[in-house]
Amino acid sequence: MEIEIKIPNVGESVQEAVLVDWYKKDGDTIQKDDPLFVVETDKVTLEIVAEVSGVLNIRVSEGETVAIGTVVGTIQTEVTPAYPSKPAPPKEEEAMPRVPPEKTEEPAPVELSAEKASIEPELPEVRQIIQPSVRRLIAEKNLDITAVTGTGPGNRITKSDVLLYLEQARAGVQMREPVPPETRKLPVSEPEISSEPVPPEGEEISRKPMSPIRQRIASRLVEAKQNTAMLTTFNEIDMTRTMDIRTQFKESFHKKYGVSLGFMSFFIKACVDALKEFPEINAFIDGKEIVYHHYHHIGVAIGTARGLVVPVIRNAENLSFAQLEQAIVDYVDKIKNNRLELADLEGGTFTISNGGVFGSLLSTPILNMPQSGILGMHKIEKRPVIVDDEIKIRSMMYVALSYDHRIVDGREAVTFLVRIKDDIENPEQIMMEI
Repeated sequence: MEIEIKIPNVGESVQEAVLVDWYKKDGDTIQKDDPLFVVETDKVTLEIVAEVSGVLNIRVSEGETVAIGTVVGTIQTEVTPAYPSKPAPPKEEEAMPRVPPEKTEEPAPVELSAEKASIEPELPEVRQIIQPSVRRLIAEKNLDITAVTGTGPGNRITKSDVLLYLEQARAGVQMREPVPPETRKLPVSEPEISSEPVPPEGEEISRKPMSPIRQRIASRLVEAKQNTAMLTTFNEIDMTRTMDIRTQFKESFHKKYGVSLGFMSFFIKACVDALKEFPEINAFIDGKEIVYHHYHHIGVAIGTARGLVVPVIRNAENLSFAQLEQAIVDYVDKIKNNRLELADLEGGTFTISNGGVFGSLLSTPILNMPQSGILGMHKIEKRPVIVDDEIKIRSMMYVALSYDHRIVDGREAVTFLVRIKDDIENPEQIMMEI
């Protein structure tokens, strides 16, 4: 029985996807729920698993863009052996002594097994953790694989991990130098030999297509700049008291709830408190009408190797600190395992972005359309400040609120930030449940 593997429908607005990476090879025997491949749309990255056990037949190669519903492979659930597992009856052996069944039925596996025999003794560990296409890329770029961090299932190194490493190392160029001996062991099939002269060092360039998610991010950012009257206001928050409270309750909180107490839950609570006072920042413009939300679906921006995603914590006003922290942990786990669904990204009414985790001191976040407000958190830095007419060293954070000036006035925006500042500097106000 043959089961088709199709690109799943992830939302009405999504018409196509890129098949990023196959985890299995054509002809592999797979088990139900084994990860098969990763697809990327303009909104989400998903890992597709096997619905049944059987033998995989790949029809679409990785890197190709296909329409939703396209059959990219099949799973043969009932496979007839190409040759008998036991010696054939004497009559059959006498009748066909010249042609062994396994050689006439399946020449391809024989060639592949021979290739493996020549490679595995040299690089058994490499073959266990990376796919053939990734090995080829590593060989072409002459990289040390131990320097690349894997983000795939079981810490597997994916093609995106290698590309990200190249970008971060400012070495994303076509390598033309001779490949060191230890790297030549990698199985590069049919390497291309360029007859073009090698450009002077420092003048090389490389090109790669934008991923669907990156294209979508670019489109939405431009849309926000063009279609809103965006303005940003700033303030600074003394984080000392919140940090003390967090340190005081961190162990007991983790012991009781099984999750760590972070700063994001404090800011979500403070934002919900302020949004209740200034509902316009929790609303959006639809034509000539203002749509007010009587709930608070808070989006939390999370950076990934493929781009920024903003999963939404629904009805944050009804959640405890522990539930908020657990929701964040669950989303991070989904993102790492490519299990984030389109529904996880829809319906947000306000967004929080924490550039401080990357070391940002100050920024002007761009609105997440059609929302009217986004809060930017930044890194905590010790600075001398005046407290009760004395100079003291305090842990300070700059915060920024970008808002749509068509619906939110400057007074409301400034007061909104002041309200958040007051809640964070006096966390007891929002922590009564702990």
